[in-house]
Amino acid sequence: MTATAEIENPVEKYLRMDRIPHIWCPGCGIGTTVNCFVRAIERGKVDLEKLAIVSGIGCSGRVAGYLNFDSFHTTHGRAIPFATGLKLANPELKVVVYSGEGDLIAIGGNHFMHAARRNIDLTVICINNFNYAMTGGQVSPTTPVDAVGTTAPFGVCERPFNLPFLAESCGAVYVARWTTNHVRQTAKAMAEAMNKKGFSFVEVLSPCPTLYERRNRLGSGLDRMLWFKENTVIEHGADTRTCDIEFQKKIICGKFVDVERPSLVDQMEAKRASITGRS
Repeated sequence: MTATAEIENPVEKYLRMDRIPHIWCPGCGIGTTVNCFVRAIERGKVDLEKLAIVSGIGCSGRVAGYLNFDSFHTTHGRAIPFATGLKLANPELKVVVYSGEGDLIAIGGNHFMHAARRNIDLTVICINNFNYAMTGGQVSPTTPVDAVGTTAPFGVCERPFNLPFLAESCGAVYVARWTTNHVRQTAKAMAEAMNKKGFSFVEVLSPCPTLYERRNRLGSGLDRMLWFKENTVIEHGADTRTCDIEFQKKIICGKFVDVERPSLVDQMEAKRASITGRS
């Protein structure tokens, strides 16, 4: 009988396999984003000895615990302040914040805005599934108007944040949006963001079939992936003011911003040099 050769999954070396299986539901897109992320690490030739992953609370916040790198699973909404402290204490680190829209934009929204304003050298990856999935499907700051959630059983009335526009208007030097159907583009964007100096932001739209899709009668995770395929428009360099997401309407994806601006650490070093020179 011929022995069967074991095939190694190339992703496994980047994961804490002792913590697998993960908690994510069947059809959830977060695992797909993790696959994209490790491909991005390989593509971007990121030094694993200088890589740190920081996350907050929520389904996407569990990513840091599954990745086999130096990682911090922080308190709700506080991933960016923890990451800022890491970067300022050791500017040689490549610090990535990986969390969901509820953690980063709701309770953590103020930190998001000021980190972008300061242009701190962080890569922020936001998995947007349009609701608070871990705690029961409450509406989040990105839930589209008219979509249903546990806290809006008759439909949302509040206008959601347009995350690419929010990031750009606050000062981000790199901004992109993709979906979990766009795996190659997502991996490329993550690699570019990690190799960009300054505050870089990648939004990834992901299915949440257990709560968001089910409550809104949008079908399974696979149905949502097919919907992403048929209802996204790729428009690189689009004006982010036009990138609002409306319920079940076409979604603009692409790389929207890629500019140069001195990072916070660069500005601090320049200030120190000017003071030292005057003395």
